[in-house]
Amino acid sequence: MTSNRIAVVGVGNLLLKDEGIGIHVVHALQESTLPDGVVVIDGGTSPDVLDYLEPADKLVIIDAAEAGGVPGAIYRFHPDDVTLETGEAISLHELGLVSNLKTMSLLGKTPSEVIIIGIQPKEIAWGMELSPELKEKVPEIVKVVLKETGQR
Repeated sequence: MTSNRIAVVGVGNLLLKDEGIGIHVVHALQESTLPDGVVVIDGGTSPDVLDYLEPADKLVIIDAAEAGGVPGAIYRFHPDDVTLETGEAISLHELGLVSNLKTMSLLGKTPSEVIIIGIQPKEIAWGMELSPELKEKVPEIVKVVLKETGQR
């Protein structure tokens, strides 16, 4: 019997305040009770995690996303929703993620579903603490991610 495998990857830079939101959320998830088949990965600043993702049926990526909203706003989108026509990335890791997803597609290893949970940062500057607005949102972001894994 095969069970679905879900990979949750947090990306970000812990040294740049809100830019590290994906990593903070992954650390909070690692302290949660996760459904069977869910793997949580700290992708750091270089989300080159193809080896971990190969057997995944669903991929959930958590990252800071500059979308012009209020700090802590939570966005849910698909890789096809990300356009690079302007040359501006919505995330510092967007290009790495997009290239990894394209590589996975070329190798025929793309998960059947890829979801990106983007969080509007308030401050990206030197420091290891999240802004109060994002720190307050971590439990809500964890709930959003857990819902993506099938946990209610």
